[in-house]
Amino acid sequence: MAILASLWGKRLYGLEVLRALENGSALEMLEGTLYLILNRLRAAGLVEAEWVDAGSGHPRKYYRLTAAGENRLQVMARFWRQFSAKLDELIAPVLRQEEATSAR
Repeated sequence: MAILASLWGKRLYGLEVLRALENGSALEMLEGTLYLILNRLRAAGLVEAEWVDAGSGHPRKYYRLTAAGENRLQVMARFWRQFSAKLDELIAPVLRQEEATSAR
């Protein structure tokens, strides 16, 4: 979901996706893992890729969401919101206890 979200509304090449994940979520991923996942997302029709000549140096492969990718991300984001709200409820007593203990 994080990789799809990093591509929302823009196209990025692989290293930009890594930076977006690190800066936007503190999620760190190995470059090889990222490209494996991007290839799987492409095979599933959720992202598309195109080579773009950078003008200097090597061409870069840019990724962007397809319409199916946008739809899937929206579904996943709604599920995540519900899931994380329930998880917040579950851990709230733990955090209250921790806060009470540290306030002493």
